[in-house]
Amino acid sequence: MNHPQSPLPEPTVFVVDDDPSALRAMCFLLECNSWRVEGFSSADDFLKAWSVDRHGCLLLDVRMPGMSGLELQAALTRNGVNFPIIMMSGYGDVTTCAQAFRAGAVDFLEKPTDHRVLLGRVQEAVKRDATRRQAQFASPQFIARLDSLTPRDREVMDRLMEGKSLKQIALELNVSVQTSSKHRIRVLEKLCVANDLELLRNLLRHSANEPILA
Repeated sequence: MNHPQSPLPEPTVFVVDDDPSALRAMCFLLECNSWRVEGFSSADDFLKAWSVDRHGCLLLDVRMPGMSGLELQAALTRNGVNFPIIMMSGYGDVTTCAQAFRAGAVDFLEKPTDHRVLLGRVQEAVKRDATRRQAQFASPQFIARLDSLTPRDREVMDRLMEGKSLKQIALELNVSVQTSSKHRIRVLEKLCVANDLELLRNLLRHSANEPILA
């Protein structure tokens, strides 16, 4: 598989699964389709090898001894890692699936997974990651401004991007409309944008339709 020229290194598909046969099978399938692959039998092994400069996507089993897939996902999020994660489980249920998506997973696949589906989802996840990182590479100033937002700023920004009015934001955050208006103004000022539309345009441009904040 040929990847376009980029200032970023070759993407890697990381696979974490405690089932040796499943791990071997997925790594073999991906390698046969020209992906660079690294397999791990536990979340701890993955964390020992992980560094923030790595990129691509993560295929992550939900149920594992020790640290579970959901716990690993939470640990990465706490460390500010915005990395495409495809959760996998042979015992998937609605609650687990919903929890994974709320925590930022890009997909949830039931095992065993059709090979064509798995390869397609990996391709999409790696593309999303590359687009997001290219945007960060192109505009570090905007990313730095996003990092300067407080948790409350981010709550207001998220609701503005959902198209909610100042009154709706005030009700949801249990503040006055005047206070929600002040929060909005502060967000726009910190991000150096003139209005909500410009904010949305910048977020879409620099995140490739992914949440920038983990």
